[in-house]
Amino acid sequence: MYQLIAEAVDVIRRKIGDFQPEFGIILGTGLGKLVNEIEVSHQMMYANIPNFPISTVEFHSGKLIFGTLNGRKVVAMQGRLHYYEGYNMQEITFPVRVMKALGIQKLFVSNASGSLNPSILKGDIGIIDDHISLLPDNPLRGANDDDFGPRFPDMSQPYNRQMVHQALEIASELKFRAHKVVYVSAPGPNLETRAEYRYMRIIGGDIVGMSTVPEVIVANHMGLPVFAISVITDEGFHADLKPVSLQEIVDVATEAEPKMTKILKELIALQ
Repeated sequence: MYQLIAEAVDVIRRKIGDFQPEFGIILGTGLGKLVNEIEVSHQMMYANIPNFPISTVEFHSGKLIFGTLNGRKVVAMQGRLHYYEGYNMQEITFPVRVMKALGIQKLFVSNASGSLNPSILKGDIGIIDDHISLLPDNPLRGANDDDFGPRFPDMSQPYNRQMVHQALEIASELKFRAHKVVYVSAPGPNLETRAEYRYMRIIGGDIVGMSTVPEVIVANHMGLPVFAISVITDEGFHADLKPVSLQEIVDVATEAEPKMTKILKELIALQ
């Protein structure tokens, strides 16, 4: 793993020179326009980085963006990787390990999700405080390298409480509907059945998506504080559940994206 990371970092360093990112950002479905707020210094396609998996999902461009956001130096993943694409958990989380090797101090994650909770509506914002993993694998399975992190990392606070509190205050000041939520990660790519939505609500979930948890586990393993924000794109709590298309999800995410962008920009400036 060290060799694979070192090869990727070496090529990236040759491209970005002495640029030193403070924060890493992972952008989810329909949320890639945050890069328009970044004063871009460098950008690289995933395909041009050794050992870097390539995003295969429509609307995920597969590009690393280096630049300044609200006065802070960042590296943003425009397009993330998912288990349902066929990648294993180590491949999905490889970019997080690379960003840590590049020197990031905190990780910011965004995603699109479906609501399990009738009080959380389409277009709302979820500030993730905890999660439940229904994924069939774990990125830390296998031999542990103590230089990365401990064999049994603590997950009692997977999302940084101070940043959760700050984000909720920012959303309140901006008069955005935002909720502190528990995120359920499912493997996908299909959306959930009515019974599955009920089950996820019963076990304590507020929203459900197909990403985020593997990256958060690996970030915690390496001691990286994490903040995660979700745009609610559909509602799975209705008894008469109607079909939803990817285009509908992307359209809602795109419409709600300015809210997520404003919260992230202000939060990053506070760090």
